[in-house]
Amino acid sequence: MQTVRHAEDRGHVNLGWLNSRHSFSFGHYYDPAHMGFGALRVINEDRVVAGAGFDTHGHADMEIVTWVLEGALEHKDSLGSGEVLRPGEIQRMTAGTGIRHSEFNHSKVNPVHLLQIWILPEREGLEPGYEQKPVRKGKSGELVLIGSRDGREDSVTIHQDVDLYSVRLDAGDTIDFDVKPGRKAWVQLARGELDFDGEALRAGDGIGISGEGALKLKGISDAEFLLFDLGA
Repeated sequence: MQTVRHAEDRGHVNLGWLNSRHSFSFGHYYDPAHMGFGALRVINEDRVVAGAGFDTHGHADMEIVTWVLEGALEHKDSLGSGEVLRPGEIQRMTAGTGIRHSEFNHSKVNPVHLLQIWILPEREGLEPGYEQKPVRKGKSGELVLIGSRDGREDSVTIHQDVDLYSVRLDAGDTIDFDVKPGRKAWVQLARGELDFDGEALRAGDGIGISGEGALKLKGISDAEFLLFDLGA
């Protein structure tokens, strides 16, 4: 089964300092038809104005992955971690038994644009943890592994049966991905335009595929997206 989640159909909140789009139910946005996709629970596309951000707050029993598209995001947490996350890097935080953190736009001038992703962990009660790593820039159509259960290929470790890839696709290039039996795949388009079975997809759109099948995408313009290969 294939599902397209168009950008304009997502939940939306604009607080002035934060403009956020929710692919799945989150906060005050509730849609029983979009409660997540397998273990993938949240994809929020956030834009935070200069100097603003999320004050210290707590999480538990969630894998939280952050991917910055533009700008810089400053992170501090109760483990003592303090980093600035920029494009070309990935951050994973295991909330586990409990963690408190804050996230702020590092710039006093420019906005920050990011994707924040929540993935349900394979079990509750994990030890809280934090990782931040650089990500190499792949060739057009190459699946660059940025998150995995076993941390292979220098990806961050996500405590769930998921492989997370960053993909660039130049205009006119194509990519084929086979969804294996008993698995799911989700594509979140971050930039540019893609052709999916004759349908034009734009930044913010998502695609979900459940069950065995082939995912074929073609770049209409230069594009960048995240691909989640998920256990059922």
